[in-house]
Amino acid sequence: MHLCTYEYQGQTDVGLVRGSEIISLGRALGGVLSPHQPMIDLISRWAAFKDEVAALREHAAADASLDDVHVLAPVPRPGKTLAIGLNYLEHVNEHIVGESRTVPEHQIWFPKLANAIHAPFDDIVLPRISQMTDYEGEMVAIIGQRCRHVPADRAHEVVFGYAVGNDVSVRDIQKRTSQWTLGKSFDTHAPFGPWITTADEVDDPHALELRCWVNGELRQHSNTRLMMHNVWAQIAQLTQVMTLEPGDVIFTGTCAGVGAAFNPPKFLRAGDTVKVEIESLGSIVAHCVDEAE
Repeated sequence: MHLCTYEYQGQTDVGLVRGSEIISLGRALGGVLSPHQPMIDLISRWAAFKDEVAALREHAAADASLDDVHVLAPVPRPGKTLAIGLNYLEHVNEHIVGESRTVPEHQIWFPKLANAIHAPFDDIVLPRISQMTDYEGEMVAIIGQRCRHVPADRAHEVVFGYAVGNDVSVRDIQKRTSQWTLGKSFDTHAPFGPWITTADEVDDPHALELRCWVNGELRQHSNTRLMMHNVWAQIAQLTQVMTLEPGDVIFTGTCAGVGAAFNPPKFLRAGDTVKVEIESLGSIVAHCVDEAE
């Protein structure tokens, strides 16, 4: 199933996407979801709601058209948003001026802070302090249950679903220090969506084509099978360190073709359009605008 968060007629709701239509789950489930974090509440109680939501997909009348609503990030305020770096060998090996990279000995993790979470079709803001804002098309995994010390062979059990993401990165700020948090956490720089595709609808999350275009030019094209550390290994590593909670978001790494790797570099500029598409999961599209004075 495809589950989204959206605004319609002044109200925020969670919805079941059926083709070009949305069924309001806030209404259909009788108003039982938390008004503050309805998607996280839905994920937390999915075992109780799953069959009812599946029946709605078959029989319920639509409440709105996708074209008439403002689609938000599926989880507008995740408890944690974590991202892995240098997780595709092709990305490690692509030549970026001023960098010398080797295959990391361990998984490299950084947070994308809550202010970066952004709607899948809203504008990406290019900050005043840099001319080096870059794109990174990625698959995103959403955690479905509270978990700790999850072995890799059971990690699939704790994934609620998947989405399409763009780990927007401000390269000069990112590389200024060994810690990447600031360069990865500018406002609007973690768009994802357009919805959560529940895990039962994805035969194999490690066999999906990933593409990213800028102004119609194909810049990135790869497959999630080429991750060096797949989603199960990522969850196994993270849960040795911390408890993951329903609605936590994991950006699973990008492939070759980022703007910094071109000669000369192709960083984002105002007026550019970035589209990221992943097989079976949909696509997100954003226009780039300069930060207002």
